This record gives sequence, C-alpha cells and structure tokens, in this order.
Amino acid sequence: MELNELAIKVNDFIQTQGGYWEPAWMLAALTEELGELSRSLQMFHNIRDNDISHRSSKAFNNVEEECGDIFFALLCLTNSIGIDLEKTLLNTVKKYKQRNTVL
Repeated sequence: MELNELAIKVNDFIQTQGGYWEPAWMLAALTEELGELSRSLQMFHNIRDNDISHRSSKAFNNVEEECGDIFFALLCLTNSIGIDLEKTLLNTVKKYKQRNTVL
C-alpha cells in the first residue's frame, strides 16, 4: 500500500470519529507517543527496570505498537494541515542522499 493510500485510510477513519483535533493537540499526542516509544525501547534494550524480559517478543511488540501509534499521529497531523507526507518523505530522502554524496 502506498503512503498516500494510508493517509486516505487514516483520514477516512478520523472523519468517522468527529474530525481532527487542533494541530497543537495533535502535536501533543505525537509527543506523548514519542515518549511511549522511548519507554518501550528502553525496556526492550533493558535500560530500565521492567517486568518484560529483555528483547522478548512482548517487548518487541510494544516497540512495534508505539511505532504504529507515532505513524498514525503523524499522519493525522500532516493530513489535517494539508501536507502530502509521501512527497515530503521522498524529498527528505533526496535531501539526505545529496547531503551524503557531498561528504
């Protein structure tokens, strides 16, 4: 599935839920999800005490779930302000390729 197709799916879902939040609230949600990913990665790499075994499938699943939550939150934010995330990401890859060839 193309990224733009995923953006449409997210948009369709959000529209059934009453629409997008204000951008500041979506940024707050994205920030919250990033914190949750940080915590899950720390648990996965056994950096902090937890009840999940180091590098267990449960720990990996937590990291995977948080990555999905971040991606969803980012698609919500970009959809709501009219950013084509697929185009933007391709431009970013191009930028990094150019930057790395110069070095």
